[in-house]
Formats: sequence, C-alpha cells, structure tokens
Amino acid sequence: MPNTLFPLADEAVRTSLSQDEMVRLTNGFDWSRTELGPMSQWPETLRTTVRIMLASDVPMVLIAGRNTGVLIYNSGYADFAGSRHPSIFGQPVLEAWPEIADFNAENMRRGFAGESWYLPDQELVLNRTGTLQSAWMNLNYSPVLDGAGQVLGVLVIVVETTASYLAQRELQESREKLDLALSASGLVGTWDWDVAGDVVTADERFARLFGLSPGAAVMGVPIGQFMQAIHPEDRDRVGREIADASTAPGPVRFEYRLLRPDGEVRWVVASGRVIADAEGRPLRLPGVVVDITDERLIAAQLAESELRFRTLADTMPQMVWSTLPDGFHDYYNARWYEFTGVPEGTTDGAGWNDMFHPDDQERAWTVWRRSLDTGEPYDIEYRLRHHSGTYRWVLGQALPIRDGDGRIVRWFGTCTDIHENRLAQQEREIIAQELSHRIKNIFAVIGGIVALAARTYPEAADLATELRARIISLGKAHDFVRPHSRASASQSNPNSLHQLVTELMSPYRLSGQERIVITGDDAPIDEGAATPLALIFHELATNAAKYGSLSNAGGTVSIEIVTGADTVVVTWRELGGAPAPLSDKQGFGSRLMALSVEGQLKGTLTRHWEPSGLVAEVTLPLVSLSRKATLTA
Repeated sequence: MPNTLFPLADEAVRTSLSQDEMVRLTNGFDWSRTELGPMSQWPETLRTTVRIMLASDVPMVLIAGRNTGVLIYNSGYADFAGSRHPSIFGQPVLEAWPEIADFNAENMRRGFAGESWYLPDQELVLNRTGTLQSAWMNLNYSPVLDGAGQVLGVLVIVVETTASYLAQRELQESREKLDLALSASGLVGTWDWDVAGDVVTADERFARLFGLSPGAAVMGVPIGQFMQAIHPEDRDRVGREIADASTAPGPVRFEYRLLRPDGEVRWVVASGRVIADAEGRPLRLPGVVVDITDERLIAAQLAESELRFRTLADTMPQMVWSTLPDGFHDYYNARWYEFTGVPEGTTDGAGWNDMFHPDDQERAWTVWRRSLDTGEPYDIEYRLRHHSGTYRWVLGQALPIRDGDGRIVRWFGTCTDIHENRLAQQEREIIAQELSHRIKNIFAVIGGIVALAARTYPEAADLATELRARIISLGKAHDFVRPHSRASASQSNPNSLHQLVTELMSPYRLSGQERIVITGDDAPIDEGAATPLALIFHELATNAAKYGSLSNAGGTVSIEIVTGADTVVVTWRELGGAPAPLSDKQGFGSRLMALSVEGQLKGTLTRHWEPSGLVAEVTLPLVSLSRKATLTA
C-alpha cells in the first residue's frame, strides 16, 4: 500500500489534496522512526481519524501510540501551536510540550484507559511565542478505537478561549469594582424606565431596595410596582413629580422615603435623565438611586446641635462670636446685637473693627493677627461701642478649634463687659496710690524728726545717719510690696531676683557687719512677679527682725538661690534666731505668704525650725517669674 493517506485517490485528486500544507506534511513525514511505523502499516481506523481531523477547521490533535503519544494535528492546531509548529509535528507529546508534561501524561493515561472527558476554560502556561504565557482553552478528550476495541490514540479538540476568558474576567472585575464603588458612594442601584411601554428594568440592588425579586426587576415590571415601596405620605407627591418630569427631556431628581416591609424607613434620592426622540417625545428615563438616610440623620443631628448651640449662646450673659480659620467673623449671638445695637450682619467679616474705640483699634487688631498667625489664645481688654453711643471696657477672649490633624477649623470667642470692674479697679488704684503716698510721707516725716534730733544731739549723729538710711530703705521696700499703677510699676520694679532681694534686705543691714548674705544663681522677673515675691521676703524679714535672727545683734540670714531647668528654689536660713515659734497660730502675714507662693506664683512653701532658727524653702516655676502672675481662688 502506498505511503499516503489517500491510497485509492487518482492522480488528479492526490495533486489537489497535496495543496494542503498539513496533508503534505503528514504524507511526507517519516513515520517509520516513530512508534506508529510506516503509514502503509497504519490501521484503517487511524488513517480515517487523521483524514477526518485534517478536513476540519476546528483545532484537533491526535495523540497516537500508547507508549510515546506521537502528535498528529490539523491546520487549526498548527495555528494554536504558534512558533512551536512544525517542529512538534510527529514528536512525542511529552517532549513537544515539556512545560505541561505532567498534565499531558495524566491525560494520556486517562485516554488510553478508554475514558473521555471535557475540561472547560483550562488554564495552561505554554511557550508558543518564545516566552511562557497563560492560555485558556476548552479541551475535549475522546479515545480512538480500532476494530478490536483497542485504543489507538486520544483525539483532542482544542478551542482556545483566552480572549473570551480574559474579557469575562475583566468584566467580572469591573462589576466587582463597580459594586465596591456603589457601596462606598452610597449608590444603591440603577434603573431604566421605558416611558412609552411603562416597563422599568433594574439591577439587583435596586430591586431589593424596593422589595421586588431580582428576576422580576431584570425582566421589567410597570413603574407602579416600584411606587408601592414609596412611603404613603410621599407617594402622591413623587407620582406628580415623575409625571411632570417625564413630559420633557432633561435631568430629573426626586427625594423621598421608602417604607420597608419590616417598617424601616429609608431616605433616597433618585436622579436620572429623560431621553426623547427627534420630535421631543419622552422615550426612556434611566437613572440611579442613592441611599441618603445617614446623611439625613446627620443633617438632623447637626440642625438640632446648631439649635442647642444658638439657644445656649443667646442665653449666655457674654457676647459670643465665631470666625473662620482666617479670622472672618461669621456669627454673633443675641447679646452682641443687644450690646452694640447694630443691625444683624453689619459686623460680619472686618466690620467689627469699627466697633472698637479709635485708640484701641490698632492694638486689638495686632493681638488678633498674632493669634491667627500662631494659634495662641486671644486675650485682650479694649473699649467697645455701646448702643448708647458710649464706649465700655470689655474683655475679649478666644480659643481655636482644631481637627484631628491639628489644623484650626474655627475660632470661638467671647466679649465680657468689665466696665464697672475696670472703674472699680481704677478707684482702688487711686486709693492705693494715695495710701502709698501717705505712708511714704510718714517715712519722710520720721526721717526729718531723726535729722532734727541729730542736730540737737550731735553725739548721736552716726546713729541718726544709719537710722535715716534704714528708713529710706524701708521706703524703697514699700515700693515693691504696695500695688502699683501701670505708670509707676515698670519704673520702680527691679528686673532680677537678686536685685529685688538685695533692695528688700537693705534696711536690715548694720554698718560694719554683713548680717544678710545672698548667694547662688539669679533669675529675671517681671512686674507681675515682683509684688508677690516682695511680699514673701518682706514678711520673712519683718518676722526675723521681730522674733528671729535679726532681732539679735549677732544674728544673720543666708539666702541661697538655685535655678534649675524649670524651677527656682530660694532657701531662707536664719542663724542665731529662735528655735521654734512662740505660738502655732498662723497669723495674717503667714497666710499672705502662702497665698502669694501657692496662689499667685503656683509654687510651694515649706518652713521648719532648726536649733539655729527658721529655715524656709520656696520652690517656684521659672515661668511664674517671667509673666504676670494671676491670683486664683
């Protein structure tokens, strides 16, 4: 028998068939070198299977021979094999596709065992273009039997599905991304209303929200069925809005409540666009629905919170205001308008600057701009125009409100009328100055009396000179402990702790004898700290002169100042004084010292008596020395 698939064909037929590349390749291959042997010895079943395979456009490959599985395939499979064709033609399958040898070995075993099966969308990693790439295909395996029922080979129909599989997977990923986007955005679902046919089709989300089965929504139902899910109180209104909106092309929007079967009420917004034909007749109304229940709840809570805030702010005795982060004033409470008498809104933005006394405007704006730049609290006293036309003193204070990242999102402030308090403070200051003046006059009169006595008794001149020096020093010390006016405070107060203590102790020195020794560090102080500090040391010195070491001719006092990173410690130590007080009762001076240390300077005061006399230790924060100390209850 000739070595051809078509031994009975005449010359003309054989010539025609040989035009096919795969027929020519099959007839010309040396099959004697394979397990199959020369083609002339092939069983007719094998020849017939190969002829059927070569005549088909569907990719097919025959794995022939139980031992090696030689590959015979058609032109469709040749295209599938890519650059591997024609080198794999007639080769053992495990050598032809080494990257999937285990996969093919298992399928050979099943096929030569007489089994047939189908593998849909089977992924295989193949080298068909010079690199390994994943490919997906439908594989249909069928055994080829001879007349005796023996398996000659396994016929495999290969339909590549890579493009459709990837497209389907991309579509699925897109759907998943869309679902995530819909969930994140609050979008519940989509619908499309055929206006003319009155058929609404919707997705599964939309159907569930309106209480319909997804299947019915996909097939389409009249819009009336969806309307049944709308809250009865909103249904008629929404029906009229839909009827009005569907008469002309353009965007539409409906907001309403849905009443769920379990009694739950959900707020939704349905937005879409009416699509009309060339003559303007509405054809379709596609759109989306968004669940805004949470937003409505938040809006209601915000409105309630705003109402509570305004009610609270309007009932407060202070004027309350707020600004944007840049300082733009956008809110004042009722007290502000009652105090100023101006129409609402006229002091928004920079308009409130006109309410200041002309002499206070620049100062107030400078302090306010500093707070805006630094975020520091706003605190200032200024005169504000009253509705009576006069100017009254007020205390302006404000604090910034910050978000989680520390950014200022708003300023809230108050204005407190302190006019009467300010006038009373001025009156007290005048009285204090008058008292101070009278006390200093007393010191001057005593000094004059001592001078007259010295002229009468020349032998006491030295004593009189030292006594006058002490009286003058007491006058200086009095300047530190009395309340100061704003004009005199900066002129009379020392600017360091050493200087203050030195001035205060000068009346208690004796000529030729150093009774008071000041050692250690120094620290700067301001006028706010000078008065309470002076009260402390003046009281200690007075008590020492009355009862302690300075009441004895040989007694001394050592004052040691130690400055740390955040604190300063002053130790008052008496030598040659009384070992213990005569009474445990705490006098006014002791209470005044405790108030000065603990109340104004935020420090601590400890006292104990050693055999040599009193030891007092005052510990103060450094910050309390360099800013005005404020008396607290």
